[in-house]
Amino acid sequence: MRLINQTLPSTALVLGVTQTIAWASSYYLPAMLAVHMARDLGVEPSTVFAGFTLSLLVSAPMGPLSGHLIDRFGGHIVLPATSAGFAFGLWGLSQAQDLWTLFLAWGLIGVAMGFGLYEAAFATLTRIMGAEARQAIAGVTLIGGLASTLSWPLSAWMESQWGWRQACIGWAGLHVLVGLPLNGLWGARRTPALPPSPNEVDPKPSAPARLVHSNAHVKKTGVLLATAFATSYFASVAMAAHLPRLLESCGVTLVAAILVGSLIGPAQVLGRLVEVIFLKGRHPLWSSRVATLGHPLGVLALMTIGPAAAPFFAIAHGAGNGVMTIARGTLPLALFGPEGYGARQGWLVMPSRILSALAPYLTGLALDAWGVHTWWLTFGLSLLAALALTMVKLPADRRVTPEGHPTHI
Repeated sequence: MRLINQTLPSTALVLGVTQTIAWASSYYLPAMLAVHMARDLGVEPSTVFAGFTLSLLVSAPMGPLSGHLIDRFGGHIVLPATSAGFAFGLWGLSQAQDLWTLFLAWGLIGVAMGFGLYEAAFATLTRIMGAEARQAIAGVTLIGGLASTLSWPLSAWMESQWGWRQACIGWAGLHVLVGLPLNGLWGARRTPALPPSPNEVDPKPSAPARLVHSNAHVKKTGVLLATAFATSYFASVAMAAHLPRLLESCGVTLVAAILVGSLIGPAQVLGRLVEVIFLKGRHPLWSSRVATLGHPLGVLALMTIGPAAAPFFAIAHGAGNGVMTIARGTLPLALFGPEGYGARQGWLVMPSRILSALAPYLTGLALDAWGVHTWWLTFGLSLLAALALTMVKLPADRRVTPEGHPTHI
């Protein structure tokens, strides 16, 4: 416990900073630079976003490999390599002259995203702290929630001063000068165990017992978690891409829609703070089930009350989304334990990454065809996430020693 108390604040802070840079320079980058890229390259902005979609699709199959490597070698090997990968991809983006080089650069950024976003940080923390990593995971997402707050104004400022190519180079420089040394030299390094005090020494020390689960339980729970993560994340990405238009479809003015959208970020941080401060003693399955109801409750209020309920929707959706970001890291840890966490986490979030790449396009098609009734699409998917988590059962706490003998708890 002393080790955890000493390691958790600095590790969560460092990985939170490097994750903020990673998200700000990848996921949030097109919002500010896509139009300028398109104008310079002589293409439509949708083409630039297609390159970003490619990066998301490329990132999906990288997750299990990234997790496996972190399980085996540690985050201090994998995460610095992703900082270098982000830097190289962003430099390539700054040099793009046509569609082929544009898409190649986005593909390289996608590889770095697959190896270096939240799931990699979660796996790193779990390797360092084991089953006690929950609070550190929540801390990383709390800091990482500032990514859009950093990315949009900084990207816009660099573009206005020097142009979009230099803005990409600026982000690449942050990865080299800040992300790479923090990931490699401090934040992600596996911390050695502290020597025991004299009255804690055991003449015959033994390794801790580990959780065991039946294969059937692991498969069923894995499918349910992957379903919950993917469907809830679809709604999150759909809102990020189309919220103003969706709100306008139900009578909210454009100015009001922008103001309402600005509530989502603070609500996400608020939800994460509640999880970190007030719900840390509860099993994360409980808070995750509540979180999946935030979006459908907000949609229901919006569709029954009308535009007046738009602020409630933003707060409910944002708070639920904030907690679900933490759940993507803490639920697999709580349900399966730290052994093999990284690789399992990669497989669990792969469907989320694929759906997140398709969500803006599919939601746009739905808006064109259905208008205001598109809200029922995200409503239904979020309810599916809630149903999936309701079906997850906590197994009996069976543990075995490293030699395979059952323990009595």
